[in-house]
Amino acid sequence: MSLQVFIADSLEGDTLSLDGPEGKHAVTVKRTAVGEHIKLVDANGAFAICEVIELPAKDRLIARVLERGTEPLPKPSVTVFQAVPKSERSELTVDLLTQAGVDVVVPWQASRCVAKWQGAKRDKAVAKWEQAARAAAKQSRRARLPRIEQPHSTQEVAARLDAFDAVYVLHESATVGIKDCELGAAASLALIIGPEGGISPEELEAFSARGALALKLGPEVLRTATAGMVALAAIGMKTSRW
Repeated sequence: MSLQVFIADSLEGDTLSLDGPEGKHAVTVKRTAVGEHIKLVDANGAFAICEVIELPAKDRLIARVLERGTEPLPKPSVTVFQAVPKSERSELTVDLLTQAGVDVVVPWQASRCVAKWQGAKRDKAVAKWEQAARAAAKQSRRARLPRIEQPHSTQEVAARLDAFDAVYVLHESATVGIKDCELGAAASLALIIGPEGGISPEELEAFSARGALALKLGPEVLRTATAGMVALAAIGMKTSRW
């Protein structure tokens, strides 16, 4: 069984302390015991396999480092430009993307998005996505957390596409399937995932003008919350990510 993962403020030293909310989660919620082995990570790829040697408080544990390492960067890297889902599926979307190994998530305010992130709601929504990614990363035993960026407009998304080796727009009317794509040569991939109402013709044209290829995952039309996870699984199988 894989070790439980907790995010530490520092991995320096032979003895590490985990306290605050993360320590409380480990001691009180997960009921971590003395003598148990756990994995502490710094959220940027470094990790330490540790043995718990002391529980001085309900929100603090002390652990001795047994082994250190660094989780390698996945290749290719995958950035998902995710259309903002309805509120009831918003955090689930990020949770599933994180479980599937996404590297960067960029909220996209597509024209057909029902949810509108504006003003204080925008900052609160980004914070919720960060929290969802953090929780899912620990649950899926990741040492490297995905980066959650600020919301982008369609024009802002299009302006960034030149930076990627390959860009794919998931679209139900596409004639090319992901099984037909050669993904192994790319060092960086971008996936654009539309809202439940679909990507508008104008948006598809803007992305295609920057070299994006419309792509379908299979015969079924997936929800925006699940499409990214399925796509990442397919990419994992077709590249060295898995």
